[in-house]
Amino acid sequence: MLTLSILGFLAERPLHAYELRRRISDLIGHNHPISDGALYPAVNRLRQAGHVERRAEPGESAPTRQMLSITASGRAELLRRLTEPKETEITDGGAFFTLLAFLSQVPDPAHRAAVLRRRLAFLTAPAGFFTHSGRPVRIKDEHDPYRKGMLIMARAAQQAERTWLEETLRELEKKLP
Repeated sequence: MLTLSILGFLAERPLHAYELRRRISDLIGHNHPISDGALYPAVNRLRQAGHVERRAEPGESAPTRQMLSITASGRAELLRRLTEPKETEITDGGAFFTLLAFLSQVPDPAHRAAVLRRRLAFLTAPAGFFTHSGRPVRIKDEHDPYRKGMLIMARAAQQAERTWLEETLRELEKKLP
């Protein structure tokens, strides 16, 4: 998620590391706090791979700032990650939301639709937090009020997401040849 976030935000515009960390924290920090100890090594790996470049930019009333920008190979890597997401980036809600935050950067509606179809297929498959005899526990069969609450909230969120995915897929399919 961190690499995808770095490339995604830098594809929007060059940023200095502080602003990049703030944007990433706003997007995913509630699930995974972003520290300098995580950000800078990730940025350096991307720089070594040729996906990100750094340049000094004079500050208006402050010291020189190090601006980060995405390279052509970084854009290609971003598009690859967006169009060929790992299974966990489809099944994990936080990872999928990070992917979704940058999916509009994929120019081909067919590629965007393919990613959304994978998420919809995942949401359509039977699943749950708890199982009994190898089957997901249904809300009506759960007696613990807190577990029942988890199931109720998850079902509502899943239904809302499925509705959005189906509507968005219909719109994307109108753009396909």
